[in-house]
Amino acid sequence: MPDPTVLLDRLEFGESLRWHDDRLWIANWGKAEIVAVDINGLSEIKRDVPTTFPFSIDWLPDGRLLVIAGREAVLLRRETDGSLVTHADLSPFGSVFNELVVEGRGYSYVNGGGSDPMTDQAFAPGLVVLVTPDGSAREVAEGIDFGNGMAVTPDNRTLIVAESYGNQLSAFDIAEDGSLSGRRVWANLGQGVPDGICLDAGGAVWYADVPAMRCVRVAEGGRVLETVQLDRGAFSCMLGGADGQSLFIAASIWRGMDHMMDEEHNGQVLIVDVTTPHVGWP
Repeated sequence: MPDPTVLLDRLEFGESLRWHDDRLWIANWGKAEIVAVDINGLSEIKRDVPTTFPFSIDWLPDGRLLVIAGREAVLLRRETDGSLVTHADLSPFGSVFNELVVEGRGYSYVNGGGSDPMTDQAFAPGLVVLVTPDGSAREVAEGIDFGNGMAVTPDNRTLIVAESYGNQLSAFDIAEDGSLSGRRVWANLGQGVPDGICLDAGGAVWYADVPAMRCVRVAEGGRVLETVQLDRGAFSCMLGGADGQSLFIAASIWRGMDHMMDEEHNGQVLIVDVTTPHVGWP
């Protein structure tokens, strides 16, 4: 596999990569902004958001943008006139939320709700909340060991959740009403610490790993298929490009939660060609 190259540099702290409308979209934590960049590295700020971090983005099937304001425990929706409105109030389920994925029918899955990693409080397992297209919300999974990236298979039947503190990817069956059941370990990652994830047409998952400074492709069961080694922590990854065979990686120098913003503008988006294209959501 070729070495990755830098597509975009000097981000505050890039997260939640998404490929949408022929561009890569980035949640630039610390700047409270959403950035879009094309395959040639031409970027623009698409939206300021009323939060700091964490926040995550995705789109409803009708094209409206959703944004988690993590510390405000609210899922926001961008209307056609550009305004941001409340899509769902998440505060009944927890105080801080992290990642978002919207599947093909418009069901949104949000994780978080456990302890706040930016405070001194003891760790508590988190949960997954389902938000239906009409904005109603309910808890559908609990005991998530620091939930991070999530992905849904193209048939809308399986949700995969990265459990960073559990060193594993967990899978759930998705019912017609969006409920989750059949929890199982999709891949035991050993010492791997999964953050953002995406799916490919080979049935594998790419996961970003902060402490190991790498992005890894794994098969169900945990067999490592490919590895992209980096010089800084990998926080998110996304397959995209015209053929779905460009792997984008959000990477930043990591010095711990207390120092996330100490070293400004070391965030990068890297790109490397792969052979198996993207499928599923995000």
